Amino acid sequence: MSTANLTRTETRRRSRHISGVNYRVHLDLLRAEDMDLDTFETVTTIEFDATTAATWVDFIGATVDEVTVNGIDAAVDYDGSRIQLVGLTEHNIVRIRTHGRYSRTGEGLHRFVDPVDDNVYLYTQYEPADARRVFANFEQPDLKAPFTLTVTAPPTWIVLSNREGITADSVTTFVPTLPISTYITAVAAGPYHCVQSSWTRGELTVPLGAYCRASLSEYFDAEDIFDITKRGLDFFHDKFDYPYPFGKYDQIFVPEYNLGAMENPGLVTFTESYVFRSAATEAQYEARANTILHEMAHMWFGDLVTMQWWDDLWLKESFADFMGAYASAEATRFTDAWVSFANRRKAWAYLQDQLPTTHPIVADITDLEAAKLNFDGITYAKGASVLKQLGAFVGADAFFAASRNYFRTHAFGNTTLTDLLSEMSAASGRDLDTWAAAWLQTTGVSTLSYTGDAVEQTDPRPHRIAVGLYDLDEAGNLTRTHRRELDISDARTPVDFPHAALVLLNDDDLTYAKIRFDERSITTVRNHLDRIVDPLARGLVWSALWNSTRDAEMSALEYIDIATRFAPNEPKIGLLSAVTANVAYALEHYLPEDRRDEPTRQWLEASWTQLHASEPGSDAQLVWGRATAAAAQLDGSRAVELRALLDGTATVPGLRLDPDQRWSFWLALAATGNATAAELDAELTTDNTLSGRTAHTAASTAIPDAEVKARAWTAITERDDASNDVLDAFITGFGAGHRPDLTQPYGNRYFETVSSLWTSRSIEIARRIVVRLFPQQSSTEAADSWLAEHEWAPAALRRLVIEQRDHLARSLRVQARLG
Repeated sequence: MSTANLTRTETRRRSRHISGVNYRVHLDLLRAEDMDLDTFETVTTIEFDATTAATWVDFIGATVDEVTVNGIDAAVDYDGSRIQLVGLTEHNIVRIRTHGRYSRTGEGLHRFVDPVDDNVYLYTQYEPADARRVFANFEQPDLKAPFTLTVTAPPTWIVLSNREGITADSVTTFVPTLPISTYITAVAAGPYHCVQSSWTRGELTVPLGAYCRASLSEYFDAEDIFDITKRGLDFFHDKFDYPYPFGKYDQIFVPEYNLGAMENPGLVTFTESYVFRSAATEAQYEARANTILHEMAHMWFGDLVTMQWWDDLWLKESFADFMGAYASAEATRFTDAWVSFANRRKAWAYLQDQLPTTHPIVADITDLEAAKLNFDGITYAKGASVLKQLGAFVGADAFFAASRNYFRTHAFGNTTLTDLLSEMSAASGRDLDTWAAAWLQTTGVSTLSYTGDAVEQTDPRPHRIAVGLYDLDEAGNLTRTHRRELDISDARTPVDFPHAALVLLNDDDLTYAKIRFDERSITTVRNHLDRIVDPLARGLVWSALWNSTRDAEMSALEYIDIATRFAPNEPKIGLLSAVTANVAYALEHYLPEDRRDEPTRQWLEASWTQLHASEPGSDAQLVWGRATAAAAQLDGSRAVELRALLDGTATVPGLRLDPDQRWSFWLALAATGNATAAELDAELTTDNTLSGRTAHTAASTAIPDAEVKARAWTAITERDDASNDVLDAFITGFGAGHRPDLTQPYGNRYFETVSSLWTSRSIEIARRIVVRLFPQQSSTEAADSWLAEHEWAPAALRRLVIEQRDHLARSLRVQARLG
């Protein structure tokens, strides 16, 4: 195993011998604008106590130039990921001079050149263990320390870090941080556009900053970002009763970002896809608000109090996911946030929890590769769902009282599951060991069914559920006439409900479980889904239908039919977006080749009709425009009309044909052989931005030509100079349009090269290739053979292949249901 893949055992051993850590780090970024120079110098001074004569510090970079231990020059003993230290005493000062490499993969210190104005931008991304790509350190979350950072950078640049800084003679010196883990230290530098504000509560004033690239400034709606931020700070201060401890609160939106956001205290980084240069729906604004509040919750859950090792990753991510939805619903205009949570986040959890590689919320994370892959639907969405259930179980007052005690007791320290449960038990008076064993330390998702006289569940667990009974009122709407709450724990729980047109288990979404309908209820849904007034109830029904489809209990054709009939009347844009995305997935994956064409054409026609029928300029019209583009990738029958929209000879009243929408139509045309490379090049001249360039790459690669696909395959598997976003664009184009005649010949090559790709690329880039390039074949035979022949492969790689093999097997089962 590579020494870059730190294990839990060895880091625990190191933390027993190392304490009292303090860092002084200097980054020299003065020549960052010189693109011929791909390295930067870092000088790190680490002061620490030791009870061992030897240990190591972590660093992944170009060179280690000099190591000094307690004032004495030491021999450089560096294997590419670890620097050995010997001759340690009780108290030590180690100075290490290194050169790191600028990143193009979003890991470490990422460097980006804006094609609009040639400005250079830098930012860091470290979770879970990429701070070592920038400076030498003890790369594990339980060795928290204060960091004093200085940065030399071009004098016209803005330089940011976790704390406030003062710049003089091109050197910015930052105030020392409070004790934090290495993975949440952060730096951003460049000619960023800046908007400032502040938030005040009593005697505490928190400076607020919002940043983006200069070329995006005209689209930057900082006031809405600040509004959500201030509402969040109000909410968390009231609920947590622990003042925000990290000084300023900057939020920066950066290019080519691998995540949605990262909770670096004082400098939260976000994907700049949240800077809406094209039309955005209210659902997209809601998602941004949720992410802002999710990251803010981390200031307490994760930054103030941090898990000891990555097996308790849920202690921060599950809480942040839960609190993001909670705060959105309670403190912002997005009062229906739980609808989106139930339909979008829990769908991710249900998907992940049915894979053969699923794991408990409290997972067994033996090393960093496993940690990287556990930022998944279990850790985030299932954990959040279970915490929502815990809040209902112990009561909101006890839940927040326990949180407040947890912060006060463990501030700036590290914790495990036991620490949190003890606080929850003390505040609620309940013994939570049984609850934790049932929900945090097991895997799988129960399925609840109503049989007429009982509620049955697979994989029995204790649930507190609400059951809603719905009937048609005089206006023809389905409204709730009765609500029952009950506790279930057995495989079968007898019940006696009044007659109802629709019996909705898990109404109000109190627990984590899939639901199935009895015959009367599914008949009601088939006829009256759009008459369910309550958006959360309607969202739960849509979710149940999709889960039934994925489990091959409802045919994909029936789901598409229900969506075609009822999606046009869906007023909740987040639900509408989810349903149209599910249909697009079903068309490509859940229908046999010989039964795909007609449903695809019918869905394209339905989307095209709704594009014209929706209120001009509405969010619904925008969603149907995107649905049209997705369907048109698979069916070229509307190519003439799409070209007319693009060249301006036809219009749709109210349709915002902005750059993103234009590129989605061009991608559809290219994928169906109705656009040329010259036409795509001409479009690029009108949108030579980051988004335009990656969209152009995707569209150009989508052209259904064998030589085009061959070049794309080479770019993906053999080039290592493409950035993360460019790599994604090549993969998107390679698979666009569902052309198995062009892509299936690469199936064997995938399995021949996947092992070498895993070892030669960073885990982030390798993961994208392994997952997104996995061949969609007519059987799992090739994947099964690879797994049988590669038992020696790294566990993380095997996990990804097993998961993609399972997705393929599910698709084949759903297809087989149609006969």
